Amino acid sequence: MFHLVKENIHLNEQADNKTEAIKKVAAALTDAGFVEDGYVNGMLEREAQAATYLGIGLAIPHGTTKTRHLVKKTGVQVFCFPIGVEWGDDGEKAYVAIGIAASSDEHLELLRQLTHVLGADGVEEKIKNIKTADEAIAILTGKADEQFTIKESSILLDIPADGLATLQALNASRLKQQDAVNSNFIVNVLDNKPSYLGNGVWLNDSKEGNLKNAMAISRTISNISENGKPVKLLITMSAIDDSIAEIVNHIATLVVNQKLEELLTANSKMLINLLIPGYASSASNQPEIEENTSTKTVDTSSGNNSLSREFIILNENGLHTRPSSVLVKLVKEFNSKVTVANLDGKGEPVSATSLMKIVALGAKKGSRLQFTAEGSDAEQALDAIGKAIESGLGEGKE
Repeated sequence: MFHLVKENIHLNEQADNKTEAIKKVAAALTDAGFVEDGYVNGMLEREAQAATYLGIGLAIPHGTTKTRHLVKKTGVQVFCFPIGVEWGDDGEKAYVAIGIAASSDEHLELLRQLTHVLGADGVEEKIKNIKTADEAIAILTGKADEQFTIKESSILLDIPADGLATLQALNASRLKQQDAVNSNFIVNVLDNKPSYLGNGVWLNDSKEGNLKNAMAISRTISNISENGKPVKLLITMSAIDDSIAEIVNHIATLVVNQKLEELLTANSKMLINLLIPGYASSASNQPEIEENTSTKTVDTSSGNNSLSREFIILNENGLHTRPSSVLVKLVKEFNSKVTVANLDGKGEPVSATSLMKIVALGAKKGSRLQFTAEGSDAEQALDAIGKAIESGLGEGKE
């Protein structure tokens, strides 16, 4: 995932229109040392060619190939507009604008990454309601939707220990190994005493340095205590969103129902089942994934009006935002459901009405795209797509 730091995030911004918003983003890219003066002209030119609005309240203003020489180094600046800025061709509002400085096609990789993390239900509402830089980073890097997990490698059972501090250090170290926390987390959890829950069970976390939702557990066979209270087991949690409340509430239920004692005799899998609600059922109900499903041939003989055709991209710079937007607008004119897969990429079909997903295919000049249309006007849709691609999707033949 692309690297974001708090310095890249600009909260509570306002702009009367997208031109003003783009100028603000360009100024931030310049101030951050990513581009030289003048890059803003390329960003405005790109926007005039085709709106860089991707849907779900997100826009990705960036320059043209003519202004790539003004890029000093690849980077992004994220602007959050709480009341939104009218950006899309149909009056859609952008609540987050990610300004991109890229000297080649790095922005395509960024879009591929964004596609994976921003396709989930409810993401648009989260984008509209970003309040902190940490929250923005969590949403845009996909960490906001991570569920709490406990890896068996993060559970140490029946080990010797000379004190509670030893268990704190062990848990913090294993969370660090998972890249779930940073050094600030470790310092914080070692400096602050865990909370005692009863039956020798302790719990600690940190307000700083959380990178992922994760948990580590250490259980000792040593006869040790802390301030007169027995020490048998320590749970250490890293949390990046409000799902920590569900876990804490569940642990509180164990306390109320006097089931903490079960944690002291359970094996690793039983511990996970006790601490994470629904873990056992969700793990056992996962559907089996068939290998190479993206390369299977679709049976179109069932009368469902499904057709597939393969086209080669002729555009010199591939399917960047402008030709992609032309393609999306064309597909939306038909009733059929149309998907497209990059046969020279991952080969996974995506909706041909999603600008973000089309650009994220990373199709370059010469890439083979397979379009599949299903519906009453499937053949007409594919005919039109073929003609549009042959004509350069608004850019003319290269």
